[in-house]
Amino acid sequence: MSELRHQNPSAPTPLRDRSAPRFPGGPIADPAGSHHERRIRSFQPRRSRVTTGQGDALKRLWPDWGLEIDGLRVLDLVEVFDGLPVVLEIGFGMGEATAQMAAADPGTGILAVDVHTPGQGNLLGLAERNGLSNIRVANGDAIILLREMLAPDALDGVRVYFPDPWPKSRHHKRRLIQPEFLSLAAQRLKPGAVLHCATDWEPYAEQMLEVLSAHPDFENTQQDGGYTPRPAFRPLTRFESQGLNKGHAVHDLMFRRVERIASRVV
Repeated sequence: MSELRHQNPSAPTPLRDRSAPRFPGGPIADPAGSHHERRIRSFQPRRSRVTTGQGDALKRLWPDWGLEIDGLRVLDLVEVFDGLPVVLEIGFGMGEATAQMAAADPGTGILAVDVHTPGQGNLLGLAERNGLSNIRVANGDAIILLREMLAPDALDGVRVYFPDPWPKSRHHKRRLIQPEFLSLAAQRLKPGAVLHCATDWEPYAEQMLEVLSAHPDFENTQQDGGYTPRPAFRPLTRFESQGLNKGHAVHDLMFRRVERIASRVV
């Protein structure tokens, strides 16, 4: 083919095989084949440009620091994180806050999940440049990860910072923080572990507080039953700063997973 094109420069350029990975050895599209699953998803994959640096990080670092959420195996988090306690972060954007938290707490492993390819590459690059060996980046649907790839009581915490608020009423069913999600998360959290949510969308904060307060597997860490002041370990992100400048109120919610009565040893 290359010889023919040399002889005929006007020949059309062959189309790229769209089934081939954009970054050989890097994350793949829809690793669990979840488009076959009849379930309302809480996330909307975004398409945006991957920079040269992000693409290079994906190609080089994904084989060691990346995980595909394929639903085909149960992860051994003790092996993956060399015995560190593990916190799951669902949706990390470009990863700046995740990298800051990992640097401030090297004794905790962060399993960071997202479907945004530029963000995955950016976080991997940040981890490498800052020597953060306690980060692993997972590609795919967090529900499949929780449901099929994590053992009971495997997590020491779950973080959900600024999830899509799905502001239109007809889309509220897409919001992640729902009773079904909380039941699944509770099964994977150790007793006493904390689910930490943050949002700058007031109606979503109110819904979060309502469903978390009503769930039997969680209790509010705030004695007054309200929101939590932003803890020092959660960095003030660029996105959050922009919202605050616009007058948005940011609410944190921290709920502890309680020990189920049925699981207590009498």
